[in-house]
Amino acid sequence: MTHVGDVVRFQRPKASDKAAGRGLCASGFHKWEAVKEKPFDVKQGKLVTLLRCTRCGATRTEAR
Repeated sequence: MTHVGDVVRFQRPKASDKAAGRGLCASGFHKWEAVKEKPFDVKQGKLVTLLRCTRCGATRTEAR
């Protein structure tokens, strides 16, 4: 609740706040790293590696 004598500061939003949600990961440019806890898994005769994005935490599997 504001009173008559209170000063309310209006600030411009920071560039990082304006760009929230429009970053690299949202555009599909993830920073993938192999998960160390589970180095690999063998399924159907192929080597499968679990990858996790260091920025947003999304995961994917890569078969080699």
